[in-house]
Amino acid sequence: MKLVSQNVDDAPDAGMSGSGSALARGILILQAFSAASPELSARELMAITGLPKPTLFRLATTLCEAGLLRYDEMTSRFQPAPGLARLASPLLARAHIRQLAFAPMQALADRMRAQVTLGLGAGMDLVFIELAQAKECETVRPPMGSHISLSRTASGRAYLAMLPPEPCQRFLEATRADDAEHGAWLSDRLAEAQHDLAERGFCVSHGDLHRQLETVAVPVRSPAPDEIYVFACTVPSFELRPGQLLDEVGPRLLALARSIEAGLGRPGATYA
Repeated sequence: MKLVSQNVDDAPDAGMSGSGSALARGILILQAFSAASPELSARELMAITGLPKPTLFRLATTLCEAGLLRYDEMTSRFQPAPGLARLASPLLARAHIRQLAFAPMQALADRMRAQVTLGLGAGMDLVFIELAQAKECETVRPPMGSHISLSRTASGRAYLAMLPPEPCQRFLEATRADDAEHGAWLSDRLAEAQHDLAERGFCVSHGDLHRQLETVAVPVRSPAPDEIYVFACTVPSFELRPGQLLDEVGPRLLALARSIEAGLGRPGATYA
């Protein structure tokens, strides 16, 4: 279905012109979708992207023709199409760490009755790329590719602690500007994460995202200089004995991460 007629002129966008800007705006549309919002109406897309209606519909038509977006005539909503999975497959195939890590991740998940995840971060994005979960663990399984909170999770703070000082500071400042109280809280928790990573090799979250979940996280440098992996092990608090998170779960996850690190050819990296 053609979503916009050929005689509709594109409204000019300030600071954007040419095919490069069209590509950037098309990517903006695709980035509007998430695990929490897998389907969006045109009105919702305009609100999220800030694109004018003619521009949105012209680009949406192109994305649908390319197999990256789908339009459901019954609901009048857009949704990502299978073509996006094809675009992601080279990245996932290159992430050899997934093949190395899954078996030991599953073994740790089964042993601790937990969920063990692997995140991949670049820039200010951190997303799930692998997950192992014990049958007894009732923790919600996040969809692959969904975003991980940088402030409210052990994985996110482990990732922030690995970033160069400048982008990390910009993130803190943006958080403070949006919510001063949360920004101050994050500054304290990030300092704790940096200390814990230097002293123990892992950092923790005590119910910061979900009150009944305890998590430890370990960052691992990727062979690519602009990418960082983060392993995390999440255990329901009622499954833990006193002190078990720090004395057993954390060290076991750290050992897993270091073994995978060696398999990637990066043994002995330090995270102080």
